Amino acid sequence: MYSNGEELIALANTQNKKIYEIVIDYEADRTGKTKEEIVGNMRSVLNVMIDSAEKGLNEEVNSISGLIGGNAKKVQDYLNENSNLSGYVINKAMARALSVSEVNASMGRIVAAPTAGSSGILPSVVITAAEVLNKDKDDMVNALFTASGIGQIISKNATVSGAEGGCQAECGSAAAMAAAAVVEMAGGTPEQALHAAAICIQNILGLVCDPVAGLVEAPCYLRNSSGAVNALTSADLALAGVRSIIPFDEVVDAMYRVGKALPFELRETALGGIAATPTGIKLKNKIFGE
Repeated sequence: MYSNGEELIALANTQNKKIYEIVIDYEADRTGKTKEEIVGNMRSVLNVMIDSAEKGLNEEVNSISGLIGGNAKKVQDYLNENSNLSGYVINKAMARALSVSEVNASMGRIVAAPTAGSSGILPSVVITAAEVLNKDKDDMVNALFTASGIGQIISKNATVSGAEGGCQAECGSAAAMAAAAVVEMAGGTPEQALHAAAICIQNILGLVCDPVAGLVEAPCYLRNSSGAVNALTSADLALAGVRSIIPFDEVVDAMYRVGKALPFELRETALGGIAATPTGIKLKNKIFGE
């Protein structure tokens, strides 16, 4: 039904539908399932996202390696107890993004959307935006379908793999999915949703994938919090009427080309970037006893 952003917008405009409606139609056609079954499955996905986004706010969740943990609660406590610079929405989204990342690193249950390493961005943005906009679970489920439509297009025309395209492909794609999702949830048009997604990817273009000790923990989890902020601010820009100068499809293509141009050391091999710093190497040796 659609293979790129331009076709997705054309379908939405021709049929006078939101992106999420087009995506649900596509899934029903592709899988043979009823729309009720498809929506029900997405509601289950949302419930897992909510659980993982809230768990770390109330208790310290530590990774198996001991490399990360407890930072979601620190941000939540900071938000509760102190005046802060970024305000409630940004701090709450960052805390939730960290929570999901910590649950992931502790081998807890998360939704890899689009990957485990970037799993904090989409739920933190959708849940926090829904809270601010006074939206219910049905609205959040619809937002996840919008996000999945963006993810489908990126996967088809580029990549969401850090090993193939750098962290821009993971956290950038997740932020783009989240930005489009909340634009539509806030009442934005399909065009505005894709402008937000394009702005998100541009903001993170060239970001390397350099997990310390090869574990999807550091600096990945902090990039989840900054990815959530990227998504929220890009959504606000698009809703304000700011347009991406470069169309979404061309930005996705640029991301893929940049990812392919990155040296292999900067694509999840743990041989470059933060992973190759003296401290990064020391942590790797400590974790694996080398």
